[in-house]
Amino acid sequence: MKYTSLALAGIIIGGIAAILVLKFIMRCVEAKHAERARRREEEAVPVSPPASGTYSSVDVRVEMGSVDRFLDDILREKPARFTPENLREFTGDYAERLGAGGFGVVYRGRFPGGVQVAVKILHRTLDRRAEEQFMAEVATAGRTYHINLVRLYGFCFDATTKALVYEYLENGSLDRVLFDAAAAAALEFDTLHGIVVGTARGVRYLHEECQHRIIHYDIKPGNVLLAGDYAPKVADFGLAKLCSRDNTHLTMTGARGTPGYAAPELWLPLPVTHKCDVYSFGMLVFEILGRRRNLDTQRPAESQEWYPRWAWQRFDQGRFGEVMAASGIRSKDGEKAERMCKVALWCIQYQPEARPSMSSVVRMLEGEEQIARPVNPFAYMATMDAISSSSSGGGGVSTATSASASASGDSAQSTRHDICH
Repeated sequence: MKYTSLALAGIIIGGIAAILVLKFIMRCVEAKHAERARRREEEAVPVSPPASGTYSSVDVRVEMGSVDRFLDDILREKPARFTPENLREFTGDYAERLGAGGFGVVYRGRFPGGVQVAVKILHRTLDRRAEEQFMAEVATAGRTYHINLVRLYGFCFDATTKALVYEYLENGSLDRVLFDAAAAAALEFDTLHGIVVGTARGVRYLHEECQHRIIHYDIKPGNVLLAGDYAPKVADFGLAKLCSRDNTHLTMTGARGTPGYAAPELWLPLPVTHKCDVYSFGMLVFEILGRRRNLDTQRPAESQEWYPRWAWQRFDQGRFGEVMAASGIRSKDGEKAERMCKVALWCIQYQPEARPSMSSVVRMLEGEEQIARPVNPFAYMATMDAISSSSSGGGGVSTATSASASASGDSAQSTRHDICH
């Protein structure tokens, strides 16, 4: 009888234990299913890129019913795929136009959480090359993040609307500030120097710190945007091309860049490397140093010349004080100004291999690396001037005209190779 009672008690205890274990397992399964359901709700539905594009990053379609999920995606730095309805809601039906360019119109907008954005609506009549540039912008800006690069929040790509959505920067593009006499005069030289250094850091990131080297191809004041504190951010990767860090040859059709900023090799059937960005950066530095366009026929007689060559001649003759006086630079800023000038002269060397890397540029600008005395970056132009003079029957050709022709080049050149190394 005693053993029977013990056996019965054991069975009862075992049954209770089995029931508890079963309940525990069921609760674990339920919790796992709940977690999976929660994750599915948080994640947006994946979408495929357009057939003509090359975008391969993970993107999401935003559903306005869940602001929290939308903001989570933004914080995870995933470029979101917006709908045309989203864009109309962001911009208040395109109420405030910020500006226009060759590819479209930019409007101010606002996310549901209050974050301001700039919405670039592209022209509907995009050709195949423009669509490729659009997808290059998404693929490039969507996978990079740096304090000196404009952030891409997302894009819209459907039959009726093609758009890019960026962070909004209060002070607009550098050219609007720099080439407005009153606005430029109000800027302290330290602010201008900070714009130069910050822009250099952004380009350095593209060249040397990304998983894949990115060549921008169009560094200029219009593609540098300024935050409220004038912190610069490099923008507009529409002309960029991702390159392997290996010596990969890529075929590139048609000239790239903007006349006056584009390196000579971009307009000639010559090998092109990331050093073309270094050249463009040097031209940008000269415009910041002079607070004027490099070629400005509306200014006094000394400014009729091409400014970089004018500055080189003064620097070479030990008359850099004239450069400072023309730009209103005070003596206390003379060291930084001369450093900027020397860096710019090295950046615009005709031979790409003579130009410094962007990491070296940053160190020189910050005073962490000695700057060798620059050599004449315009020696090649003496031959061009002689040829131009002889072909015009002995008549002189102005420096500005020669420089402009050299900068513009022949845009009819068609196919050459990029060397990304």
